Amino acid sequence: MTSILKTIGSVVSSRGLDKPTYEVLSSEKEYELRRYSPAKWVSYTVKYMKKKEAQSDGFWKLFNYIQGENETETKVEMTAPVSTKIEPGAGPNCESTFTVSFYIPPEHQENPPQPKNPNVFIEDRPGFEAYVRSFGGFANEESWVNEAQKLSEDLKEKTSEIRQDFWYSAGYNSPFQLFGRTNEIWFVKK
Repeated sequence: MTSILKTIGSVVSSRGLDKPTYEVLSSEKEYELRRYSPAKWVSYTVKYMKKKEAQSDGFWKLFNYIQGENETETKVEMTAPVSTKIEPGAGPNCESTFTVSFYIPPEHQENPPQPKNPNVFIEDRPGFEAYVRSFGGFANEESWVNEAQKLSEDLKEKTSEIRQDFWYSAGYNSPFQLFGRTNEIWFVKK
């Protein structure tokens, strides 16, 4: 019980949580270009019409993993952000593919516990560069899309070196954290 309360407590604020390492390569008023180091993430892929449903489904599958639903029954510390890779569907009434992921903390990077759930997997994410737009508040379906559109507008005159087949959202805070919230849009550079 203490472990569950500790994990939920760590989700309330992202302060003190392990995060993936990156270097800021350049910084503009509305975004920055970052180089992320290679890292392992625990992930779950699902198809839905709405991001909120996909994230909720994925979050709980991954939360069960860090609570010990893995082959060694190891409790894994919560990390930030919860990243979601969004691969848009073919049209407005089509399902999109969402891959919800938790960063694996440094102490488990070399040999993360293998998931028991056959739909949860360890993702070996290679290093990548991304254009990142940060924004505060409680993000919803509309704000994620609006912020992604703003980043797209900011970049359209500056670069064509962006992956167009997917993008990431990254949320750093629990729904219980009312102030100082951080959300990000990541457009991966080709």
